[in-house]
Amino acid sequence: MSTAAVFGAGSWGTAFASILADAGNEVRVWGRRPELVAQLNDGVNEDYLPGFSLPSGISASSDPAEVTDGAEIIVLSVPSQTLRANLADWGHLLGRDAIVISLMKGIELGTTKRMSEVIAEAGGVDPERIGVVSGPNLAREITDRQPAATVVACPDAQAAEKVAACCSTSYFRPYTSTDVIGAEMGGAVKNVIALAVGIAQGLQLGDNTKASIITRGLAEITRLSVALGADPRTLAGLAGVGDLIATCMSPLSRNHSFGVKLGQGMSVEQVIAETKQTAEGVKSCASILDLARAHGVDVPITEQVNNAVHHGASAEEIVRELLSRARKAEAE
Repeated sequence: MSTAAVFGAGSWGTAFASILADAGNEVRVWGRRPELVAQLNDGVNEDYLPGFSLPSGISASSDPAEVTDGAEIIVLSVPSQTLRANLADWGHLLGRDAIVISLMKGIELGTTKRMSEVIAEAGGVDPERIGVVSGPNLAREITDRQPAATVVACPDAQAAEKVAACCSTSYFRPYTSTDVIGAEMGGAVKNVIALAVGIAQGLQLGDNTKASIITRGLAEITRLSVALGADPRTLAGLAGVGDLIATCMSPLSRNHSFGVKLGQGMSVEQVIAETKQTAEGVKSCASILDLARAHGVDVPITEQVNNAVHHGASAEEIVRELLSRARKAEAE
């Protein structure tokens, strides 16, 4: 049994806190809004997971010092583009010995840094004790305790094993890895590919189209990840193709659902106004494109999603652009 702190009371932060509690750990959750903290202390999270009852062993607070006191594992699940600002407020509380785990799947705008890099830089945390949890882990299915697997990646294999032991339950199976880059990039770029698949569905295109986007999207993710130093085998596993399939095909995926509405002809602003939320791929597609260009990596699907999100290109236009690209060998 360990003591774990979870920063972020959204759907995935709450779901992962529940996994940790089901595994027998004491879990404290930090929430920014007092009314949401009150809900969590009453055993529910109606804002993000309506109808779900939290397991025992979870408490919540808006005080970062209270949440981190004595924590051996600190889990970060705040929006990726707010991470640096949050760490400016409470990064000094992350401690010298705790393992810090990122659940976030984005690339920082402006710096093109991965979340583990932001944690190291803005939080002053030794990269050796920064890890990532990534895989086909849709929060709603997790809280229903449906079987799922994930990857716990950390440069320190013993730290990865400790976190895996602390989040292993009868329904949640963690595997370990030391490839943080591969796990992070698989989780970040798949959100953009899921937007593209959603756009195709919104255009009422069929499974051949969606399978083609997923497959070429995986090639795109792998090219960029390997250029950054990842092991290509990671992208063929749970944190790569596994997460990609779940996010691209499930109506529970915010990125997929957002893309469907774009494909139906709605603008980004209209989708946000209707759903009262945005999707990580919408925020990160520009930074992922910048990162790819900086490393000379061709990412045509990401480029066209960025055109749709930030430059007003229609769904029909981005499909036409992708299909008019010069032919080449598949392995190139």
